[in-house]
Amino acid sequence: MAIAKEAKASLIQQYKTHERDTGSPEVQIAILTNRITYLTEHFRGHKKDHHSRRGLLMMVSRRRWLLDYLRRYDEERYKTVITRLGIRR
Repeated sequence: MAIAKEAKASLIQQYKTHERDTGSPEVQIAILTNRITYLTEHFRGHKKDHHSRRGLLMMVSRRRWLLDYLRRYDEERYKTVITRLGIRR
């Protein structure tokens, strides 16, 4: 399920790096983290929903790739993002 426009807009507002930013790694990681959290809660009640679980695994892989990219590109931005989002690493 997609997140609401208002929730997505507030995530973009919090994590943007410049005024018109919608696609920086920080914003993408924040949006993916929000969706991953939602799906994780979904699976607590729907243990046999394997189709959505595949989507969750793809999102986790994508977020991991973006985090690795950000770490290679700018270590300080990487550290800031993982502390703000509370991601273990």
